[in-house]
Amino acid sequence: MEIPFAESYKIKMVETIRRSTREEREQWLKDANYNLFNLKSDHVFIDLLTDSGTGAMSDKQWSAMMLGDESYAGARSYYNMKEALKNILGFDHFLPTHQGRAAENVLFSVLVKDGDVVPGNSHFDTTKGHIEFRKAKAIDCTIDEAFDTEIDHPFKGNLDLVKLESVLSTYPKEQIPMIIVTVTCNTSGGQPVSMANIKAVKELADKYEVPVCFDSARFAENAYFIKTREEGYADKTIKEIVLEMYSYADMATMSSKKDAIVNMGGFIGMKSEELWKKASTYNIMFEGYVTYGGMSGRDMNALAQGLDEGTEFDYLETRIKQVEYLGGKLEEYGIPFQKPIGGHAIFVDAKKILSHIPKEEFQAQTLGCELYLEAGIRGVEIGTILADRDPETRENRYPNLELLRLAIPRRTYTNNHMDVIAAALKNVYDRRHEIKHGFKIVDEAPIMRHFTVQLEKIEE
Repeated sequence: MEIPFAESYKIKMVETIRRSTREEREQWLKDANYNLFNLKSDHVFIDLLTDSGTGAMSDKQWSAMMLGDESYAGARSYYNMKEALKNILGFDHFLPTHQGRAAENVLFSVLVKDGDVVPGNSHFDTTKGHIEFRKAKAIDCTIDEAFDTEIDHPFKGNLDLVKLESVLSTYPKEQIPMIIVTVTCNTSGGQPVSMANIKAVKELADKYEVPVCFDSARFAENAYFIKTREEGYADKTIKEIVLEMYSYADMATMSSKKDAIVNMGGFIGMKSEELWKKASTYNIMFEGYVTYGGMSGRDMNALAQGLDEGTEFDYLETRIKQVEYLGGKLEEYGIPFQKPIGGHAIFVDAKKILSHIPKEEFQAQTLGCELYLEAGIRGVEIGTILADRDPETRENRYPNLELLRLAIPRRTYTNNHMDVIAAALKNVYDRRHEIKHGFKIVDEAPIMRHFTVQLEKIEE
């Protein structure tokens, strides 16, 4: 008999979660104005809102926290983190920040100005928000295959080189502060970018003298897919693949709450000392001194340890096989989602499931609310609400994909929980035609509205 796969860890501590009734969930969702972000965590049974900062740290990470140096300047923990970034990513210069959007805020304050354009592969919400806040424009250069959830392309996060070169040749280099390569590409369904594509993007960038910036939140998962899907990498270690990936980056931002498996933390990595000096001024203003940048010493220690653990194959295989397990159950039930299965989440195709509901009534948000009502499972909309309004016309932007993201925290839930998620989603799918209407917006912020938007249910 073939030995089945098993997780590469054992459980040392547990946290109680509570099942609620349908009646309770109906009231809680109404009180939250149908915004899943507004729900109290105690009102959620299985929380798939995000995999950011919600994973379980290892015993070694907790041990490292106990050795944190909380000195204001020059802490040992800073140098531990500096050494980890140098060894794993190859950056000589870095600035710690409290999370990824803070890293974007600091870096973009140096580089992005009014009238600029920033090409990339499906910029995520905070990335696009920081660009548009500075009256610049994010231009999506993702390959077209990414927008068909049924196509089984191994690297749907790839940039379309023709689209990219069109941007680079249309605008002067002074108007293009960077090319952003998001690894993996969250907005297109947690999809990886191939090494060949990364290398080709860098060659184009050098041709037009534009720097390359990696949005690195899930870089280790991206390296796993390169190892398992791209020719020539099967025998390389994850750390070897990561070093090659970052040899093509001039700088990087990272929310370390994902692939470094910490509850809080981030950084900017840079190869240019001059850029580091300019960014340091903003880091001191926005985050803290250059050797702590909004992080405690214990968190820097945990981050350094997490970067090492997160770039080991056994850990990544365990993590990604759980996502594959959930995807396999949904495929068995005939539920449409973005294929192939990504590294951190299942992205359910709400446009296909609720095609009878007008796009103006927010299909993915409607599906997310129905899943919560069914079993207390919280996902997040990656669709029209997140896409926000056009900064100039103030009209809703309707993206090609209308997705409900089910982001799985690392080392947190068992496959029994995956079975619950799959069964609950099947129940919603089976009664999809009974869902007649979605929602309308009654209050929204002028930018990145999805975090605080208030909705009202549209009745018959």
